[in-house]
Amino acid sequence: MTPPNELPNWLPNIVPLSNYAGDWNKYIDAIYALFETDFINTQPFFNGRRVGHKKDPTLNGKADTFWHVISTGPSETERIPDMRRCERIRWPRPIIENQSADCILVWPNRRGNDDRICLWFKNLEYIVVLADRGTYLLLWTAYVVDRPHQKRKFQKEFDDYQSTKNG
Repeated sequence: MTPPNELPNWLPNIVPLSNYAGDWNKYIDAIYALFETDFINTQPFFNGRRVGHKKDPTLNGKADTFWHVISTGPSETERIPDMRRCERIRWPRPIIENQSADCILVWPNRRGNDDRICLWFKNLEYIVVLADRGTYLLLWTAYVVDRPHQKRKFQKEFDDYQSTKNG
């Protein structure tokens, strides 16, 4: 088992803005290229189903899912970049592909009318959320889980799923 806060060998290091001398435009283009490599040029699979991404609407020529993964906010039109999300742009795909690792908690859930699959790397406080579209999945979002109420909520969802599954 991976010790808390230690990266497993399959999880890439973060990509900090400082690697691009603080140049936001170079950085955003660089992390989008990484997203393209992981989700546009090829797609990961989760339990035999392809994981795609939401293309539209695009903003500055970049896919909607990309913006959702790197930003935060209550409204799609008012989201702002979150550096911790940006830095972890390389994490969603390997977490999806290594979902059976003992460090990843996986459970289905429902948000409104949508079926979702959560993949929580609890020790690193990072979650990947997939939208279930039946024959395929969409990368919906991914983010750092840093609020105590979020951690409690996700732990409860996972525990409830486990007790239903094993009960």
